[in-house]
Amino acid sequence: MKRFPIAAFPVVLIWLAGCSSPQDRAYEAQEKVHEERLQLIDDYKACLKKAGDDKQKTEACDQYLKAAEALK
Repeated sequence: MKRFPIAAFPVVLIWLAGCSSPQDRAYEAQEKVHEERLQLIDDYKACLKKAGDDKQKTEACDQYLKAAEALK
């Protein structure tokens, strides 16, 4: 009977460590949004570089910028 509390203690610690708070999940979600936004901005810059002076191609790149702004 004395072994049960000793054996249960690590299980409880692992269980508590596995639970994340709502604030932690919110931070993770916010981090993913920021990463996606940065990726869209990088895609926009690459698209502009590839487009050069071509106005139609430059306008097509604006979709990346609009998508990044939507994630604010």
